[in-house]
Amino acid sequence: MGRDDGGVGNSAYGRKKFRRSKAHFADRITADGRDSWPVEAGRYRLVVSRACPWASRALVSRRLLGLEDALSLAVTDPVQDDRSWRFTLDPDGRDPVLGIRFLSEAYERREREHPGGVSVPAVVDVPSGKLVTNDYQQITLDLATEWTALHREGAPDLYPEALRDEIDAVVEDVFQDVNNGVYRAGFATDQEEYEAACTAVFRRLELLAGRLERQRYLVGDTITEADIRLFTTLVRFDAVYHGHFKCNRWKLAENRVLWGYARDLYQTPGFGDTVDFDHIKRHYYQVHTGINPSGIVPLGPDLSGWTTPHHREELGGRPFGDGTPPGPVPAGEEVPARGRP
Repeated sequence: MGRDDGGVGNSAYGRKKFRRSKAHFADRITADGRDSWPVEAGRYRLVVSRACPWASRALVSRRLLGLEDALSLAVTDPVQDDRSWRFTLDPDGRDPVLGIRFLSEAYERREREHPGGVSVPAVVDVPSGKLVTNDYQQITLDLATEWTALHREGAPDLYPEALRDEIDAVVEDVFQDVNNGVYRAGFATDQEEYEAACTAVFRRLELLAGRLERQRYLVGDTITEADIRLFTTLVRFDAVYHGHFKCNRWKLAENRVLWGYARDLYQTPGFGDTVDFDHIKRHYYQVHTGINPSGIVPLGPDLSGWTTPHHREELGGRPFGDGTPPGPVPAGEEVPARGRP
């Protein structure tokens, strides 16, 4: 999430046509180091905003795979200023590992006057302080497939080879109509553009509900990359997309299947324990000043439903396959009480 896709506070949102920027820095961190960035425990730092759905994918993957000790975490303030994502949650407003105040500094160390703005998730090389990648589409796939030597014992296979074609097809539809679709609706500049995007969002959600009525997870009988990518949009739906982005044909909580599915995942270790509703709401309502000029953050919705029984286990499925749930959230990475239901 960056300047062109829901990042920096910008009064132009809702006044200029929305576009999703491709990641400019698409180097990959791989087991064989073919892009000159080999997988190495402790070498890299993952920078996220808990407000951002794209960054939240990496948070969930990192937890499920048990990479907390191998890949350290930096969490930015959910409200940026014009200098980009900032580390004002840390003492003295400086990331304690990278020593920088703004994520833009790591970008500038990699390439001065780079195009595309400053986005999260971002992976930074700690020794040099340079950005490695901001390729939000590839980061989680590589965590699942290239970082296997550092996975915890019992880590799930989030991108099983036999199911990759199906996962890829499902996530492409989810990306176009849901992940990206809510932004196209929210940042639309005219009625026709908004109606087309909003219609596509709910058409796809209804198709997904039909699929999930018969099976617990999107692809196969275990959690995969597909579930992670849908979850990070669904968990924000009623809190921000329904009102702030005008995706209001119905609430997630009004759809029996999707609401049950989302709660099932939220209550699965590795999902809900990464979600900070306070960060989510403050970011969208205070940063997108072109849509919400007052910056007022709504009190609702009631979040208590996220922890109610979902009964999805009746469909079968094994969340972690032959593996096990992740352990407790590491000290210092817990979501504050104000961000939880």
